[in-house]
Amino acid sequence: MNAPIAPARAADIAELRQLYYAVYGPHYPVALGTDPATMARFVDDPHTLWLVARCPDTGALAGSAAVRSEPGSRIGRLEGLAVHPDHRSGGLAARLTEALCAGTLDAGRLDSVYATVRTVGAGPQRVVARNGFRPLGVLPNAVDLSNRESLALYARHRPGVLERRHPVPEVPAPLLPLLRTVERALGVTYEGTRPVAPVPASGGGATEALEMIEAPAFVRRRFRERFPDAGGWFYPLHTPNVLLTPEDGRFEVYACLNRAGGYGSLIAAHPDPAAAAACLEPVTRALTRAGAGYVEALVPLAHHGALSAFLAQGFVAGALYPAMRRDGNGFHDFVVLSRSTERIDFRGVAVEPPLQPYLDCYLSAWASTYLPTFEVAP
Repeated sequence: MNAPIAPARAADIAELRQLYYAVYGPHYPVALGTDPATMARFVDDPHTLWLVARCPDTGALAGSAAVRSEPGSRIGRLEGLAVHPDHRSGGLAARLTEALCAGTLDAGRLDSVYATVRTVGAGPQRVVARNGFRPLGVLPNAVDLSNRESLALYARHRPGVLERRHPVPEVPAPLLPLLRTVERALGVTYEGTRPVAPVPASGGGATEALEMIEAPAFVRRRFRERFPDAGGWFYPLHTPNVLLTPEDGRFEVYACLNRAGGYGSLIAAHPDPAAAAACLEPVTRALTRAGAGYVEALVPLAHHGALSAFLAQGFVAGALYPAMRRDGNGFHDFVVLSRSTERIDFRGVAVEPPLQPYLDCYLSAWASTYLPTFEVAP
């Protein structure tokens, strides 16, 4: 269908909500397709490119997609990709995606765009793959859409970006299989990166009592005071809405909790990640009690101590985002680690061949973390 594509307008919001309901039902946990005030803000946001397509015959809304970024960031997120059930199989999703990439990556506004893609069918993976996105890993149990779903992480980089990655001298040995998978999938190299034993976990924090402050406006203000720029602990397009701290206040952990989607993201720790490293277990436990069956963190590949702390607390690396954050003339790689308190079931997952090595890698890492090893007596 040769539907004309144009920027979304405030007048489209009511019809857009109907479109997302028709595609995702009542369980879509993203404000871009459900909350009118948020949608109106995104329509006017200069850091958001939101496109819609209309049926040339009836003028009805046929599809929608957006790339969101934020001030000072060179990374964007493809989200809200939806095509009405009456207009599928016509290539409209691919046309919307390509138009967004042309207006962001090709225009030089962004260095990379990522997408978290549903795996209930192969269609979403094929759409982004046809538009130059390549798989970076899997996010098991990442979202609750009436039931737990695993997502795939894909990204597309602007030409020349991957060649400007800062080298990483060493990583915890459990991450080496993921690095090798990324090398084969993307054609990048970690030839100079050596595997070393993880830093031993420090004890004493497993029973720490934490207070969780749920006051989104206060948390945002305090977060901006503590982190005036994104250099310390970078998680793009995630705004913290909860703060966790012990009674003595010696550290603060900022997180984004999405009860509708049943997930939480660890964003930052003050005064530094090491201050809260021994308390990852109670932090995760508190978020789980609050409704996050899936908790994730985005950690710099060069931050050996933080990676070791997460691995020691049962987090498993499922994805690696090369050249994610710009630093001077180069770029830093980041690792996505996650932990789920609910049973992970991959039987209904549709995996395209380029994504399969990441799933195999995750399964091996999960088994190494959670399954006992047996010794055979002579």
